[in-house]
Amino acid sequence: MRVLLAVDGSACSDMAVQTVIDRFHPVETQVKVLHAVEWMREMPLCFQYASGPTAGHDVVESRNKSFERARQLVERVAAQLEFKGFHPSVSTPDADPRHAIVEAARGWPADVIVMGSHGRRGLDRLLIGSVAEAVVRHAPCSVDIVRMPAVADREALQSRHAADR
Repeated sequence: MRVLLAVDGSACSDMAVQTVIDRFHPVETQVKVLHAVEWMREMPLCFQYASGPTAGHDVVESRNKSFERARQLVERVAAQLEFKGFHPSVSTPDADPRHAIVEAARGWPADVIVMGSHGRRGLDRLLIGSVAEAVVRHAPCSVDIVRMPAVADREALQSRHAADR
């Protein structure tokens, strides 16, 4: 089984990691951990319109920081998976997450994509969009969307995971 695990460092992403650990057997599963870096979106607005002799340096530095954060994230997740017996690979493509996840699933090829959903509604969903929705619509394989449990369930789940560590 080939599992593409898309992560973004959020609590719902952490739940997706735990879902992979709980549902799949390390011996039978290849996991690729992916975090797409949309570094232009992360770049401070003042850098986007900067000019002058240091403007290029500031943009490059911002891009490098975005990729360093991404590398740290996928390596942290990979370490969690390795602790549980998996042998994951990692990927930090420079692309919109909606496209990067689908393209990675197609090119690898993945049997299933596992990812969290922020559950955005209303104006946030309209302005930011739903990565999970776009992936479900265009993925070449099954997609498992992990949602955050209700508050009471979440507290019980957190105490269970704390006991596992």
